[in-house]
Amino acid sequence: MEDNLSVSLKGQFLLAMPDLADLNFSRTVTCISEHNSEGALGIVINRMSSSITGKDIFDELRVEYVPRAEPIPVFIGGPVHTGEIFILHGSPFTWKGCFMITPFLAMSNTIDILKAIAEGRGPQSYIIALGCAGWGPDQIESEIKQNAWLTCSISEEIIFKTAVELRWEQTAKKMGVDPILLSLKAGHA
Repeated sequence: MEDNLSVSLKGQFLLAMPDLADLNFSRTVTCISEHNSEGALGIVINRMSSSITGKDIFDELRVEYVPRAEPIPVFIGGPVHTGEIFILHGSPFTWKGCFMITPFLAMSNTIDILKAIAEGRGPQSYIIALGCAGWGPDQIESEIKQNAWLTCSISEEIIFKTAVELRWEQTAKKMGVDPILLSLKAGHA
């Protein structure tokens, strides 16, 4: 019998294949924050909310904010825990509940980092997301075998410096794949 978790995908991007039927993940790039025998958790990094900004989050939580924090974009991190806030961020990594993903990327969801961002003293690089993506035991491995996803190591450049609308294509190119040539069907030799 095959080991159910031979390789952890923590610190990897999941690139949705063009024919992935689940509309929650159509043409998405997901940063896998945790992957173990209990399943996987990730944050979609290329879907921004069209109606929610930092101002809405700060107002809802009654957090004081500086004017430049009002237009901070809020991402739709996935269809799970949609009422919870997740922050992917670079250094510093001293926030309460800071969970390291790689040496240069962490995830936090505590009020201290959110207040710091609202006050303009948070990490220089971050994404605020509502919700996350989640998979049960062996689910993500099964989906990869069914050609739903491609994987590669995450890139700080893509997460924090690439325009949101280009992240899917840039992730494919990082993998050495021309996005136009991605096949809709798996090939087997």
